[in-house]
Formats: sequence, structure tokens, C-alpha cells
Amino acid sequence: MNITGWQIAIIALLIILLFGAPKLPQLAKSVGQSMRIFKSEVRTMNDESQDKEPEPDADERPAVEGRVVDPSESPRRRGSEQRRDHA
Repeated sequence: MNITGWQIAIIALLIILLFGAPKLPQLAKSVGQSMRIFKSEVRTMNDESQDKEPEPDADERPAVEGRVVDPSESPRRRGSEQRRDHA
């Protein structure tokens, strides 16, 4: 979407009519302060994210100990086999 010079002039005229000429400096000051606050917050967030320690890679993480369970040996099956052995 290309905005031509005439469209910018019409938008500026509408802003002047809506807000009035005396209020425009106050409006511009308010927008400038808001932008400054926004930029400082973004900068703070970036600094905080860079200060955090990076998470260790997969090679550096301690291995989880455990055992491999055969899915074909469910507890129910083992229990029924034990009952047959006792009978």
C-alpha cells in the first residue's frame, strides 16, 4: 500500500481538525514519551535475557538413570503367570 503526498496531507489535515492546533504539541510530546518508555522496556528485557545463563546442552546434562521395561511383560500378565505356577 503506497501512500502518496496527497494522502499524507489529507491525514494531517484530519488530525489537525480532530485534535485542534493547540493540542498537537501536547499530543506529540505524549507520543514521544510513550515511545521512550517502550524502548527502555525493550532494552531492559533484552539485557535480562542476555544476563541469564544459557541452558546446558544435551551432552552436558546428567544422564537419567533407569531401566528398560519390556512392554510385553505387563504387571497383569506376570501376576496371572504366578497364579498358574502356584496351582
